[in-house]
Amino acid sequence: MSFASRQLFRRFSAAAAADAGGHGGGTKTWKMLTLLVAFPGVAVCMVNAYIGEKEHLAHPHQPEFLEYSHLRLRTKRFPWGDGNHSFFHNPKLNALPAGYEVKIGGHHEHEEE
Repeated sequence: MSFASRQLFRRFSAAAAADAGGHGGGTKTWKMLTLLVAFPGVAVCMVNAYIGEKEHLAHPHQPEFLEYSHLRLRTKRFPWGDGNHSFFHNPKLNALPAGYEVKIGGHHEHEEE
């Protein structure tokens, strides 16, 4: 445990011990925990997620299309468009029963003809 974290832990432990007899003073402890632990923790998680997603989008990947009989069943047409595309259809990532509409290769895209 580093020096700074030990000091922070002692301060919160001392504040908790001092308040053990009554109910007052807990607000200051939780306010400090929120400002010094929760907000920075959320910020670190946001930065980590952003960097990971940025790296993921730099390398496009389309899962291989496998024609399984239990996937992409169309027993009833969708009430919009041609009836085969879902409401939030993405031609690069959502396969139709016959396969993908747009193939994604390395770093360039080309339409399937």
